[in-house]
Amino acid sequence: MGNLDTREWLLTNGLGSFACGTVADARTRIYHGWLIAALTPPSQRTLLLSHLDASLEVAAQVFALSTNFWGGGTVEPTGYELLQSFEIEPVPTWVWGADNWQLSRQLIMPDEGAGSREQQPVTNYQSFNHRILIQYQYQGQKAAILRLRPAIADRNFHDSQREDEDLQFSQLVAKSSVCLQAIKSGRVGTLWHLHWTHGDYQPNGVWYWNYLLPEETQRGLSDREDLYSPGYLTVKLKPGTTVTLEAKVGLPESPLSDDDFEKARESQKSKIKSQKSKFSDSLVRADFEQRLIDVSRESFSPVRAGFEQRFVDVSRESFAKPVPTTPDSQLPTPDCAEGSRLDASPPPASRLSQLLLKAGEQFIVYRQSVAGATIIAGYPWLEDFSRDALIALPGLTLSTGRYDLAKELLETLGKYCCCGLMPNYLPDGDREPAYHNVDVSLWWIETLGLYLEASQDWDFLATQYPIVQQIYKAFTTGTNHNIQVDAADELVIWNAADAALTWMDVKIDGQPVTPRQGKPIEVNALWYSALCWASLWAERLSRTPGENVERLSNQARRYTQQAHKVKTSLQKFWNPTLGYLYDAIALDDRLNNQIRPNAILALSLRHCAFSETQGQRILQLATRSLLTPYGLRSLAPNDPEYIGNYAGSPHQRDRAAHQGTVWSWLIGAYVRAWQRFYPAQPLPIDWQHLLFHLQHQACLGSISELFDGDLPHTPRGAIAKASAVAELIRLL
Repeated sequence: MGNLDTREWLLTNGLGSFACGTVADARTRIYHGWLIAALTPPSQRTLLLSHLDASLEVAAQVFALSTNFWGGGTVEPTGYELLQSFEIEPVPTWVWGADNWQLSRQLIMPDEGAGSREQQPVTNYQSFNHRILIQYQYQGQKAAILRLRPAIADRNFHDSQREDEDLQFSQLVAKSSVCLQAIKSGRVGTLWHLHWTHGDYQPNGVWYWNYLLPEETQRGLSDREDLYSPGYLTVKLKPGTTVTLEAKVGLPESPLSDDDFEKARESQKSKIKSQKSKFSDSLVRADFEQRLIDVSRESFSPVRAGFEQRFVDVSRESFAKPVPTTPDSQLPTPDCAEGSRLDASPPPASRLSQLLLKAGEQFIVYRQSVAGATIIAGYPWLEDFSRDALIALPGLTLSTGRYDLAKELLETLGKYCCCGLMPNYLPDGDREPAYHNVDVSLWWIETLGLYLEASQDWDFLATQYPIVQQIYKAFTTGTNHNIQVDAADELVIWNAADAALTWMDVKIDGQPVTPRQGKPIEVNALWYSALCWASLWAERLSRTPGENVERLSNQARRYTQQAHKVKTSLQKFWNPTLGYLYDAIALDDRLNNQIRPNAILALSLRHCAFSETQGQRILQLATRSLLTPYGLRSLAPNDPEYIGNYAGSPHQRDRAAHQGTVWSWLIGAYVRAWQRFYPAQPLPIDWQHLLFHLQHQACLGSISELFDGDLPHTPRGAIAKASAVAELIRLL
């Protein structure tokens, strides 16, 4: 098993459906499968087609091409030993072979989301296209026979399936397709079909028991599954023969041809090309020629006029530590994996933008319940959480020139503002929005400001300004969770027993792991920035002739005065001993002096209340204690509560999540803070590690959600994180 490659690949369709697996073609997670359909986009994700077990018969010799883990630890068959190559671009492509034959397989999941975003809400899942196309091509000296046996299920993608006498699968066989549907205890499941261009199908139902899912074993979760196979397809192959299959929700609608695969691939290429063109236009406007990456590992030459503030020094050999302009000690190099070998150079800038744009597109999906776009926080298991969507929005939409999409997302969230709070997530079927947060509405204001700054869409400001006023009024007079502005210092305070209302929101047995009741630093930094935005907007709107001119002018003055008071009060967070910001001021005024990345978030917002000297000292300590090549640790390693590895049971992982684990999306906040307070100094980041991760580790072509705080910073959590990818796009 030494060469069994468990790195992962991901395909999505813009509706929340996805396909996911490993390079070795072995399922290692409960979330691995070829058709996981979001039946009420992007929710009700249901595993239908797990995979196709394949074997090839050449000259009376049978080669098993599949790889499966089984309970007890056995691996059978061992098709990975015949795997000659795997490529993620332009579509996932496997090539198996021996001396006298070669068989390739390609997968593509056509993007259906863009068209759906133009439709009205629908209630029938068959109105959406959830499908995957699979294509095999044979090359060899002799004819061959390919046998494909589908392994299927009908289960929630979080759960495993076990054989059950009440669970049956019906099948209706036609000339070139088979329609499948689960029936359990008299209830019918999802109707879907498998379609092929040529071959003979033989019904032959059989259960395969006790698949082992090693990643779930490591995560302390249910790690066994049974899958059903309804039959098998036999395809006679001549050299050069291609056979295409389609797995799709609903009934067959039209004949399938081999050209359908190529059409889907060309459509995907056109979409990425279009997005790349928009991205390139925005980069040209931002003097992108000053920001190109030097891909040479041997020599480093920072490009003039500001690029040294972004992607710099990709060479480990030539990495130079910056010398601060303040009298404090020299900044250290952040942790790197000692002795790690990076065998590939970073891609050219054009290639990097293509990789990131393709990765970013996977998170933008259609939500049926609001008949509009949303952003999935991460794959394979995360949903479209509002906070994550707002943090990812600038990179995924503003940096790529997709202002209409940004506007749609902001407008949708604004409609669900209630009592001055934005929902944790949007409504979904019978699930009403929850408002268990203190900061999402403030992130909304910050992101609205960035949108208006980029788009100059002042008509949109006029429609959204009443929501800004609603948020302001709710915070100043008090709202849910005892969120209010403290009249003594104008800072935001909240008091809700056993609640976790900031982004550090993990709870175990109903108790927050990182209790932050009182006045968290990043919440109050967001509050200060919100007041600055509100002042600017009220003043701008007051310049429009009308009956509200005087009222708006008064509001602008009030927001400005309150912002000045908040700026003064934010000095309560300054810890002169450490040269850092207290993470929170508790309800009893106790000061939390833990070194956390929330101080960096406070420095990274459009409006910042801290001085140059303070900002530089904060960055120096954060660089020494929190910065890694993959993001910022959630807690400094010298803290007694620090946990360096995000591993073990669910409770162990939850306890570690904000106690030292590296969060990749925080790299963006760090860079923006550095650019603000060290504009003439190169970033102390070796970008090659993160770019190597993007290309060659974990989920190929994406960025993991988490990394261990300790070396070698093993990737953890969701295999593809929207805000992490978005921040890299934004940094370009």
